[in-house]
Amino acid sequence: MNGVLIPNTPIAVDFWSLRRAGCARLFFLSHMHSDHTVGLSSTWARPLYCSPISAYLLHRHLQVSKRWIRALEVGESHVLPLDEIGRETMTVTLIDANHCPGSVMFLFEGYFGTILYTGDFRYTPSMLKEPALRVGKQIHTLYLDNTNCNPALVLPSQQEAARQIVELIRKHPQHHIKIGLYSLGKESLLEQLALEFQTWVVLSPRRLELVQLLGLADVFTVEEKAGRIHAVDHVEICHSAMLHWNQTHPTIAILPTSRKICRSHPDIHIIPYSDHSSYSELRAFVSALKPCQVVPIVSRQPYKGYFQDSLSPRLSVPRIPDSVQQYMSSSSRKPGFLWLLLKRRLKRPRTQGVVFEPLEENADQSQADRDSKKAKNENLSGDLEKQPSLQPLQIKQQLFPDLCSKEWDGAASLSESQKLVTVLTAPLGFSLHLRSTDEEFLSRETEEEIGVGSHVVPGGDNDGSAPTGNQSASMGQDSPLSHSSQAAPLLAPEFRGLALKYLLTPVNFFYARFSSRGFDQQVEKYHKPYAEV
Repeated sequence: MNGVLIPNTPIAVDFWSLRRAGCARLFFLSHMHSDHTVGLSSTWARPLYCSPISAYLLHRHLQVSKRWIRALEVGESHVLPLDEIGRETMTVTLIDANHCPGSVMFLFEGYFGTILYTGDFRYTPSMLKEPALRVGKQIHTLYLDNTNCNPALVLPSQQEAARQIVELIRKHPQHHIKIGLYSLGKESLLEQLALEFQTWVVLSPRRLELVQLLGLADVFTVEEKAGRIHAVDHVEICHSAMLHWNQTHPTIAILPTSRKICRSHPDIHIIPYSDHSSYSELRAFVSALKPCQVVPIVSRQPYKGYFQDSLSPRLSVPRIPDSVQQYMSSSSRKPGFLWLLLKRRLKRPRTQGVVFEPLEENADQSQADRDSKKAKNENLSGDLEKQPSLQPLQIKQQLFPDLCSKEWDGAASLSESQKLVTVLTAPLGFSLHLRSTDEEFLSRETEEEIGVGSHVVPGGDNDGSAPTGNQSASMGQDSPLSHSSQAAPLLAPEFRGLALKYLLTPVNFFYARFSSRGFDQQVEKYHKPYAEV
């Protein structure tokens, strides 16, 4: 793949393998061609710098979150930090690369000197007039697009190649024209052809969306029969497709590329219209900049040191500032995928339930004692589920005869600002409160959603002391349930209705999974027949 990790810096350009990124902390995207986005997907979770057009395409077609995309204006200089404390910074300037929509060159300036990364580009003399380059600054390292860096490969200029395409179409005035393109690039050529032949250019909906973003002339449509020039994917142009098209209407196909392609049909024409600089253009570019060294960015293309006669003397390797070294050696600030998956799982709301805990005899008991009691309570809850439950009205009459004549059908809800768990100190000697069985794994946001808090109101008398005597009794036994006059008072009247219903609802009535709101609904459903009596 194309892309580099710039040595002695935290900079990576068109490089998206985090496993191999090492010390890279700042990631840059030159353009949106697929060979420069290998490894870049919707799961990307690092700040990423690119041009505004590439930012739009990155989110639109690769679904990268806008949270991580940093669009930088082309032609302007931007200051970025190179460490976590802001002591070291660099200046990056984006320069139009004349390659495809959104493609840019990056000029980095910092403690490392001046580095120019061209990405894929087609040289024009106007590039040397850019403010960031025309001041005659020394380029220490030039990362160069060497796609066509071959003296034996002679390419015409884009203007000359476009003229050849126009002449070819004029020789076939009655033919439909199929122009094979990649998913991005050569939109200006299509505009030129449309204006030259006064016809609509038929595009796919995806490419039409792009040309509308670029602000080109209104010469494009998605209607198949609207014009004679059709832009298609380059892989569609093959022998079988040509046979099919010519059965319907005389058709020729044009492939505007500098690549060596074997023609599979006589009506397929290859025109050397390239978005990459020719060898002669590369020579002119390097001779004008006179960098200290040239580094090719296309590994598959042989590079034989063609520009040695145009280089300036090499400089010593710069010393990396201490703060930058710490920044580069520190572990990535974003947790890995497995940790994100685990964190997301832990944040899921846990199944709520009813937990019965015996009142503590000592409010200042150690944590070990509380853990031991928690284990016993879980066993007790299981035993309660197995035992037959008394009818709610029977329990109501036995426990609270003074409340039987009062209406206790109202619903109660906790104030969100209190975030307290409802607690009943029943004469049975049990402290009943509602909480998640996995409460320790819930985040604050999840606790707010399901109404679970970390504070529990202790049972006992008003002064906070634990009840005395043997006040425990098993729910579900046939023997009468006794209660002590020394038991702690119930909650405030506005909380009694729903709270009592929770207490008097058999454990085995609840479903295994439910939300906090569904929990209340199940309690109301259970007590509705008795309320109507």
